[in-house]
Amino acid sequence: MDRELILATLACSLCGLALVVAGAIPSQLRALDSARVLERHAWWRLWRPVMPAGLIFAFLIGWTLQEPESSEPAAPVLLAVAALFAGVWIRAGIRAVAALRHRGALAMTTGLIRPRVTIAPALVERLDAQALRAVEAHEAAHARHRDPLRLWLAQIATDLQWPSRRARGRFADWRAALELARDAEACEQVDGSDLAAALIEAVRIDAGRIARGPDAALAGLIDGSGAFSDRIYRLLDAPHVAPPPAARRWGWLMIGAGLGVALAMGALSGEMIVRWLPGLG
Repeated sequence: MDRELILATLACSLCGLALVVAGAIPSQLRALDSARVLERHAWWRLWRPVMPAGLIFAFLIGWTLQEPESSEPAAPVLLAVAALFAGVWIRAGIRAVAALRHRGALAMTTGLIRPRVTIAPALVERLDAQALRAVEAHEAAHARHRDPLRLWLAQIATDLQWPSRRARGRFADWRAALELARDAEACEQVDGSDLAAALIEAVRIDAGRIARGPDAALAGLIDGSGAFSDRIYRLLDAPHVAPPPAARRWGWLMIGAGLGVALAMGALSGEMIVRWLPGLG
């Protein structure tokens, strides 16, 4: 069997199993006062189950690079497991493409690479100058952090764990925390009551949008995260919150180092490990 086909088979089966096991491990969303720190915690909580699969994939890439060809056959049971997870991955890919087609929203930020802010005339006409400025500040925060791209990637990570309810719960928790964080960031420039007024008016105009649920790859003033009441409470209770400490970069360094080590291990000892896997011989 070609080495590339073996790589695809092992990647689907081993990474798929890793996603299922890691995604089934329960994790609690911490209660944090700072919305921006809460969003960071929810973001890493969403991606933690994906990291073991990423390390396995890096190991397999390193193993593939050490020899261009191979004649090892794969047992039918391994091919069946790989096909099962391949179906999940294909579904995730189809949903990722479909997510790029947005339904209209009253205020939204779109664009994976170059985010663009759009506010519908229907909302502009109903808001006073202060509330409109608050909406613009909220959407500008989404654009600064490239949230449409982050939402799109987060949906892919969640769909790769289908049909895990825990994965969907982590995604929903992060979406809710994301809106709270962008509200808090906007309130560094505008009054929280103005943003709360704009949010209430937007829901009045388009009340059905929350019921329909959020669009991935679209960051908007209102979505289906279910955090509406919490957002209003935070905006009216503590509209001016000091910005949190700067984000720590050690997490990215650890991920990069882990992937590098896995890649090197695959190149140095991958053949010895892979040939003992069930289904290869």
